[in-house]
Amino acid sequence: MRKITVLGLLAGILSFPALAQNKIEFKEFDLDNGLHVIMHQDNTTPIVVTSVLYHVGAKNEQPDRTGFAHFFEHLMFEGSENIERGEYMNIIQAHGGTLNAYTSNDITYYYESLPSNELELALYMESERMLHSKVDETGVETQREVVKEEKRQSYDNRPYGSILIETLKRAYSEHPYRWAPIGSLEHLNAASIEEFQQFYKDFYVPNNATLTIAGDIDYQQAEEWVRKYFSEIPKGTKEIYRPDVTEPKKTEEIRDVIYDNIQIPAVIQAYNLPPKTHPDSYAMSMLSTYLTGGNSSLMTKELVDKQQKALAIAAIPLELEDGGIFIMYGITNMGIEPQDLETEIDKLIKQVQAEGISDRDFEKLQNIIENDIVSSNSSMAGVAENLAEAHVIYGDANYVNKVMDAYSQVKKEDLQRVANEYLDLNGRVVLYYLPKTEQAAQ
Repeated sequence: MRKITVLGLLAGILSFPALAQNKIEFKEFDLDNGLHVIMHQDNTTPIVVTSVLYHVGAKNEQPDRTGFAHFFEHLMFEGSENIERGEYMNIIQAHGGTLNAYTSNDITYYYESLPSNELELALYMESERMLHSKVDETGVETQREVVKEEKRQSYDNRPYGSILIETLKRAYSEHPYRWAPIGSLEHLNAASIEEFQQFYKDFYVPNNATLTIAGDIDYQQAEEWVRKYFSEIPKGTKEIYRPDVTEPKKTEEIRDVIYDNIQIPAVIQAYNLPPKTHPDSYAMSMLSTYLTGGNSSLMTKELVDKQQKALAIAAIPLELEDGGIFIMYGITNMGIEPQDLETEIDKLIKQVQAEGISDRDFEKLQNIIENDIVSSNSSMAGVAENLAEAHVIYGDANYVNKVMDAYSQVKKEDLQRVANEYLDLNGRVVLYYLPKTEQAAQ
């Protein structure tokens, strides 16, 4: 499950331990082929969410073949031996459902939400995707164009769109987190059909997948259908490749300038974080909320409202399995130089490092966390995703019921401690995003 990252400021009226986390009941079992299955029954509404989490992301790729995991997020909607090309989405939508998928550095996640009487259809569709997706020349060429267009719209032609790409390749020197999930179009163009087919055989196998069903189900019937559609899928024959790389701690600042199609400069800072499962990640999550999480956060009040040095300031705490990064960015106000904004950001970081936070601010943070945890499990889609991630990342699906307790162990002093531990001004990445017009004037 995702721990708290950039949060909305939800007003809380109770102290942190007062709001008990509602327990999520579930059942688990494994098939002989290694597929792990988690089922959660909630008969309050006639909806069921079916999801498959494949434990493969950008980090499982080779340096000269990046973008494969994200590419397969698209390719596996092409169809299968028994589902006509381009009909996957149409079939789900024709039965009253919605569906989507996403890829991160660590995982690829597919899900569909359907009326509960269509659960068997959802299981059949996901089993088809796992057993024999269409990984052929036609599908690959079609999705190459789709990914090219996505990269143009989301990265190349969007102001500040390359922040993640440019930050990752400087924040990591050795770990494969150094490239973003979108990867390289050159690598995708250079890859042979055999390479795509091998990637599918290596990673999209039942022993690298977690199937989650949440909603209006009968446990016995759901298990029967799971066994009917997934038991025949053969287990992968190769050991799943997982990079065994420890990113060295930075001891020097990395600083650079990126010229972009923008009108207003921006300042980006990035600090390396511990692994997602590290106990300090809870305190860092709360710290990021305190610094930039909403209109009443420290940096928004001080730099946007009071000093008016920034038009906006926010953070992206990218929590990753092997150690993520805390990306903070500020867009300068008119007439403000990036150096001026950076100086004020650093002053606030040093202030927290030296003084910590007040009791009142810490209590407000606790209330925000409470509300966020409750809201993350308020839908069947949220429950399904949180159960899957809890099993894969934390090794225990019951982690979904322990999140509140984990945050309750964080003390006010811990936020000051992790600020000093991880927001190291001498071991970070700093990027200035400047208009291309300034590059021409150099």
